[in-house]
Amino acid sequence: MPFVSELIGRKVTDIDGNTIGNLVDLIANQVNIPIPKITALKIKKPSGIVFIPAVDVAALFSPVIPLTKHTNEVQDYALRDEDLELVDDVLDKQIIDTNGVRVVRVNDLEITRVNGEYYVSNVDIGGAGLLRRLGFKRPAAVIPDKAVGSLPSGMISWEDVELISHDEPMQLKVPSDKLSVLHPADLAEILSDLNRQEGSKLLESLDDETLADTLEEVEPDFQASLVEQLPNERIADVLEEMSPDEAADLLAELPEDRSEQLLNLMEKDEAEDVRKLLTFPEESAGGIMNTEFVSLPVDLTAGQAITRIRETANDAETIYYLYVTDESDHLLGVFSLRQLVMANPKSHIKDFMETHLITVDLTDNQDHCAQIISKYNLLAVPVVDKNNVLHGIVTADDALDKIIPTAWKKRLPKLYH
Repeated sequence: MPFVSELIGRKVTDIDGNTIGNLVDLIANQVNIPIPKITALKIKKPSGIVFIPAVDVAALFSPVIPLTKHTNEVQDYALRDEDLELVDDVLDKQIIDTNGVRVVRVNDLEITRVNGEYYVSNVDIGGAGLLRRLGFKRPAAVIPDKAVGSLPSGMISWEDVELISHDEPMQLKVPSDKLSVLHPADLAEILSDLNRQEGSKLLESLDDETLADTLEEVEPDFQASLVEQLPNERIADVLEEMSPDEAADLLAELPEDRSEQLLNLMEKDEAEDVRKLLTFPEESAGGIMNTEFVSLPVDLTAGQAITRIRETANDAETIYYLYVTDESDHLLGVFSLRQLVMANPKSHIKDFMETHLITVDLTDNQDHCAQIISKYNLLAVPVVDKNNVLHGIVTADDALDKIIPTAWKKRLPKLYH
């Protein structure tokens, strides 16, 4: 099948063979269909630019493109807002390969004929497309292997791509089912390949929960740059979906007055958790702890504890460790989810909870938290004050933030969920 680069420049004639002009672009539309359909030809005449409907084309793939009508019978095609000019809007633009989970550049587009109509079927992101654009018919035969081998290779289906922009300012197709099903870590990787404007437009297309999960996969300073252009109401909704420690990290990167505005827009309970974290030094246990954990009263049986967890643990950072407290939130013991599941439903949790507790203080630094977690092989450590009141937990990934780069830390399996 031919490529756009091979068609551009070809002569266009009417049914009698009279020259109308030269093809300079193809117009395509993707409304309610999986791949763009060619709807018109953009032709340069001595007198200017005209657009001719694709239905008037007799053969698009011929050396000279003939029409089915006389020149004076051809009606101009009226461009629509959703139309794409393949050369101007798509070639050399960045796209998201949702199958390979990466950002790539469009070097050429393959055109396919189906039942007498023409569609954009595949995207050439490889070196062959670049060389074809330079006029080489058989790139491998003309260019040394080493030169070709240094260029990216590959063809991907249009159905596996998401167009980032086709005009200024940047526009993303919204909503995007293909993006919303990607893992937040994959979305974060894509974001790292986009500039700030493109990244912000991608984030606008995500729902609040997906956006929150994606932001948690990148560094706070990058988070701040990405949300800079989003309205405060939207950011506040997203902050409520984030874990309190991650929300606090993001707010700490924003100007103080905007941070306060966002806190005022958040739900009271969520805002209080975040405000509490912001009062502690950034690299202290109090500053990196998560306040979403499961605590249980000491008088429960194992069966009652399971029922309580089902009712209350939806928002907890981890339910691998379960903390036992009294009415004043003093930490009395801890046990694992495995211990609870294996216990007799009628047994009391105080009978199998661990009372020899490993804890860190609110003011302990991050290095100390990491050392404790590493020494005792923990997935999380409880954070208490001088009165042994439980305030939160520091998970392994947050404690190791200074030791392991964030890009690697975020890939650690979260076994404690």
